[in-house]
Amino acid sequence: MAPEEKYPDLTGFKALSFDVYGTIIDWEAGFARAIQPLLAQLPPDHPLNTDPPTAAAQRLNAVQNAIEHAQPTLPYNEVLAEAITRFARAELGLPGLSDSVAEPFGNAPGTWGAHADSADALVRLGKRYKLAILSNVDNRNIAATVEKQLAPAKFDAVYTAQDIGSYKPSHANFAYLFDHAKSDLGVDKDKGELLHVARSLTADHVPAKQLGLPSVWISRGGDREDGAGVGGNYRELRDKVAFGWRFDTLGDFADEVDRQFAIKAKS
Repeated sequence: MAPEEKYPDLTGFKALSFDVYGTIIDWEAGFARAIQPLLAQLPPDHPLNTDPPTAAAQRLNAVQNAIEHAQPTLPYNEVLAEAITRFARAELGLPGLSDSVAEPFGNAPGTWGAHADSADALVRLGKRYKLAILSNVDNRNIAATVEKQLAPAKFDAVYTAQDIGSYKPSHANFAYLFDHAKSDLGVDKDKGELLHVARSLTADHVPAKQLGLPSVWISRGGDREDGAGVGGNYRELRDKVAFGWRFDTLGDFADEVDRQFAIKAKS
């Protein structure tokens, strides 16, 4: 198959919507730094005391998801603070955590760095499409991420769980995206003008298939058996997702977009 025929067309979309933490921001590295002081209190042979702390991330993510489901209007920074407190009780046997420990953990995502390819890729993609964020995060953390971690990339819209009042994979979050993309950006999902770009299978690609939203999987190793992380296992979810494109990194995706637009300009 010729290179120009390898991927379906990407030049017909008007806007891209992005998950952020994991897709654009290096969630795993940031999480590992934030949780390390707690994991250091575990015995060396404890199953959660691993490097990288994949098992701990999955356990904490499960606690976090339960809180989000039970309290969908709770801001993400407060969800994280509560999740790490419950984690400390269950896994470390601690009675709880002080606010001086839990609150900084809740506000940590805004300090986590981007993947090395992210900022440049977003700048290039912003020349082709309007860019929107759809993230399970609070407004304080996402503001810090956009302003400090992703510059000079710019976004045309930012939609957070705090604004919406629920967390992905709730269809309400995507309905909010569709409505606001149309009213704010002039982009109609029902006309095939919107493409969703995400790492998480469970939070993004499963509902994307359910709602008929075209999507790109930025796998970042998640296609490997040992790389599932917290975004879901592809082998277990393959019948529940329908992404039309897969790239290892956001930079690879931007490269393919540039290639396709260059070919289109010559035709």
